[in-house]
Amino acid sequence: MYRYFLSSLGTSLEHDSNGSYLMTKHGHPSTTALSVNDLHKDYQLGNTRLAVLKGLSIDVAVGEMVAIMGPSGSGKTTLLNCISGIDIPDRGTVSINSNTVEFASETARTLLRRHQIGIIFQFFNLIPTLTVRENVSLPFLISKNSTPKKHREIDLLLEIVGMNQRSDHYPFQLSGGEMQLVSIARALVHKPSLVLADEPTGNVNPRVGRSIMEILRKTTKKQNTGVLMVTHSSEHASWADRICFLKEGVIVDEFRQFGQHDEVSAIYNKLMSLEI
Repeated sequence: MYRYFLSSLGTSLEHDSNGSYLMTKHGHPSTTALSVNDLHKDYQLGNTRLAVLKGLSIDVAVGEMVAIMGPSGSGKTTLLNCISGIDIPDRGTVSINSNTVEFASETARTLLRRHQIGIIFQFFNLIPTLTVRENVSLPFLISKNSTPKKHREIDLLLEIVGMNQRSDHYPFQLSGGEMQLVSIARALVHKPSLVLADEPTGNVNPRVGRSIMEILRKTTKKQNTGVLMVTHSSEHASWADRICFLKEGVIVDEFRQFGQHDEVSAIYNKLMSLEI
C-alpha cells in the first residue's frame, strides 16, 4: 500500500532532482495547467479487453478548479491515474504547463509527481508513524529539499488549513476531516501546478465536506494552482469553476459554475438529463 502511495508522491529507484523537462518550450509561463488530448486506456480482463477511456480530452487553466462527475466505472479514477503517470495510457497526450508528459520514462513520471502535481486521496493516505508536520513535509524529505525556509512554508500552510495547533499530533489522534486537511496541505506544500483530488470529501460528513471544499478552493486560488477533482457530490462540485460530465469514457458535456456553491439545482438537472 505505502509503496504505491510513496510512488504517487514522487519516489523512485532512480534519483534525479532536475525537473527541467516540465518547463514550457520557450521558457514562458503557461496559462494552461493541464491539457489532456484524445486519451485512451484499455484493460485486459481475462479474454476480454475493456475500454475505459475512449478518446477523452479536457483542459484545466492555471488557477481553475474543475470538477468531474460521472457514474461508477466511467473512468474517473483511471483518468487521474493516467494524468499523474501512476498508470500509462495506451495513446493520447497529457501536458502539464504546456509540456508533454514522457510516459515512457519512469524518471520523468516520478519527477512529474514530485515537482508539478499534488494528489489528494479519498482515504487520506497519511503515514501513521509520522506527525502532522512530518506528513506535510514528506514531499520535501523525498526530494531532499528540507530547509528552514521550507519549514516556514509548512507552518504557514498548516495555519491556512487550520491545523497549526495539531502539528505534533499523529493521524490516529485526528478526525477524518482533520486528516483530509493534512492531506490537502501535503498536496500543496511544494506549490504544484496541478492538484488531482479523488473524492476529497468522500470520507467525511457533509458539514466537514463543505469546510474542506472552502479551504481547498481558497488555498489553491491563493497559490494559483489548477485543480481537477473527481466527486459524486453535486454540493461539493458546485465549488468548482467548471463541471465536466464523464460518461462511457468521454466528456459528454460541461458547464460553467463559477464557484457558486449555493447553486446546485443546475447540476442536478444536468445529471438527470445525461442519465448519470
